[in-house]
Amino acid sequence: MSSQVNAYAVHDQTSPFVPHTIERRNPGPTDVQFDILYCGVCHSDLHTARSEWPGTIYPCVPGHEIVGRVTAVGADVTGFKPGDLAAVGCLVDSCRTCASCLAGEEQYCDTFGGVFTYNSPNPDFPGKATYGGYSTQIVVDEKFCLHISDKLPLSGVAPSLCDGITLYSPLRHWNAGPGKKVGIVGLGGLGHMGVKLAHAFGAETVLFTTSPGKVEDGKRLGADEVVISKDKEAMAEHAGTFDLIVNTVAASHNLDDFTNLLKRDGTLVLVGVPAEPHPSPSVMNLIFRRRQIAGSLIGGIAETQEMLDFCAEHGIVSDIEVIDIQSVNEAYERLLKNDVKYRFVIDMASLKKVA
Repeated sequence: MSSQVNAYAVHDQTSPFVPHTIERRNPGPTDVQFDILYCGVCHSDLHTARSEWPGTIYPCVPGHEIVGRVTAVGADVTGFKPGDLAAVGCLVDSCRTCASCLAGEEQYCDTFGGVFTYNSPNPDFPGKATYGGYSTQIVVDEKFCLHISDKLPLSGVAPSLCDGITLYSPLRHWNAGPGKKVGIVGLGGLGHMGVKLAHAFGAETVLFTTSPGKVEDGKRLGADEVVISKDKEAMAEHAGTFDLIVNTVAASHNLDDFTNLLKRDGTLVLVGVPAEPHPSPSVMNLIFRRRQIAGSLIGGIAETQEMLDFCAEHGIVSDIEVIDIQSVNEAYERLLKNDVKYRFVIDMASLKKVA
């Protein structure tokens, strides 16, 4: 059994978003159903909607930064009840039996890579894709449903389901904290949360940006220092001093500029995905200091819950601009121009205005 739900969708890579109706399954024994209150707009949404990453299934309903209020639960659900706040991030299922899933790292599911919140083959409706949060309602298994605090503005919490966990996971995995020097490259949707989180972890936090106009904002967000990465002298002053650098930039660039800044055994972690590969880094620059270049995705469900709890404890939310769903096409154009500080969030009450 299923129900019809209002949404916004794109029907090919050049079309604008338009009102659309999608199917959601009715809640099963382990399912949580909730009305969506806010959904963040991620750069991944844009890449997928416009087929800049391969494999987009149309019609496409993006959105994986979802918060809302529970309306119904299945008979076997123990952690949620109607009226509770709830959230869904980038994943709605995985195989649950492989080594990665059993380790709580569902984002690296070895069997089929996990079922993503949108644009994954939909096990409920063969031949269709999963649909995301640009809609009025979602149904998800309890194991992939997250608790959120009512102490923080829900609109600001929504983007943390992607930007927050994308930065929290590498900071935690590579032990950012007191006594560590951590760099964040880029001050956008991901980078601004990286600065906030690294500061909250207690690390000495340095922001790298190409924009002198972002120095003041970087310090406001928690950076102890802001370095203009085009300034060779400023970069040279930090050579060999970083334990960890998390690079959020999604454009191809020279990684040697940042591996040069690492201590022995330091790590440069890439979380931005450029359309074209980075130039090949200097191998000598790595082997003579046992430095590492690594990658990191999001986090597993347990770690995402940990991140949400950490943010609630430290009062961390994304800096956002709230929009109506009717403005999402304009928001995408502005996103291409980096014309937002630092994330768009859709007030899904606006979707009720759609006839």
